[in-house]
Amino acid sequence: MRAYLYVMVVAAAVTYLLTPLVRRIARRIGAITPVRDRDVHDVPIPRMGGTAMLLGFAVALIMASQMGFLRPVFDENAGAPWGVLLGATAVCALGVADDLWSLDAVTKLAGQAIAGGLMAWKGVSFVTLPIAGRTIVSPAMLMVLTVIAVVITINAVNFVDGLDGLAAGIVGISGSAFFVYSYLLARESDPGDYSSLATLLTAALVGCCLGFLPHNFNPARIFMGDSGSMLIGLLLAAPTIAITGQVDPTGLSLQQIAPAFFPIVLPLAILALPLMDLLLAVIRRARAGRAPWHPDKSHLHHRMLQLGHSHARAVLILYVWTATLAFGVALTAFGVQQALVGASVSAVVALVLTLGPLRGRRGFGRHAQ
Repeated sequence: MRAYLYVMVVAAAVTYLLTPLVRRIARRIGAITPVRDRDVHDVPIPRMGGTAMLLGFAVALIMASQMGFLRPVFDENAGAPWGVLLGATAVCALGVADDLWSLDAVTKLAGQAIAGGLMAWKGVSFVTLPIAGRTIVSPAMLMVLTVIAVVITINAVNFVDGLDGLAAGIVGISGSAFFVYSYLLARESDPGDYSSLATLLTAALVGCCLGFLPHNFNPARIFMGDSGSMLIGLLLAAPTIAITGQVDPTGLSLQQIAPAFFPIVLPLAILALPLMDLLLAVIRRARAGRAPWHPDKSHLHHRMLQLGHSHARAVLILYVWTATLAFGVALTAFGVQQALVGASVSAVVALVLTLGPLRGRRGFGRHAQ
């Protein structure tokens, strides 16, 4: 555990220290988010914060490669960690280009697919789909599914990135839940050597989010931009894909089959809010006769504001919903009754916060993303 916490701290520290520098560079080169009709911030804010997060992730990964406990992750996975860094660099560069020049949707989708393909080519790909104890699709199809999963996750996170600190907080909380699940799964699978690629990637991702949040929470001094939202989307997809290699469905008994399904079910749970927002946006825009990528002001975070919540309170309530879903499902794999009780209590609290007496008591924030 200490090795993973060290990786997390390194990623957080590097991201935190480099973000002010990135902010100054963004101002100088004109990477500024203007005030648009669909936005809820009222002053132009520098973006491109994802570059600091990428550097934090890269430094943490390099440091991890020199640690004895985590060295097997790099030796046994045939360059997979560097493949994730390669894909992350590609998608972050794509995001920087979009932050500067506002690329069209087709170009961004193609770039996201290339980044996912680079990661899959280096070994971070679905290994099995544990249905009925056997793999049901070919290796080529598994790679295609990998790219699709990466693209969907990237865009789900990108869609939810609409208030100060929202995307970084949701991904950080979701990543923390996945970190707990992955760590406990690795400990159960091999108590002698429980180093894990999925746990390592998640620790670095959570660290990047923690390091960026102090600069991005309301009132934000910098936005992560597409360079950040697409980056953390890919980095959230990577461990959920990598963990499929930790479970061998052919060797599972009936009592053990539930953990085999969790690598499929858990990503849906930790991304429940972004995926729901993405799905509702696609349906809403299709019914209005507009393209799925056409922007509007009807996302979940906009609806929280319409309920009367302040920007900061809306973000914190969405954090609670994220933690309820992500940790509720993650911990169910290791104790169903306790996890369900905890999730139920948390869901009631989240519901009261969302619809209760706090609505309309708006705090005063300078702006929100």
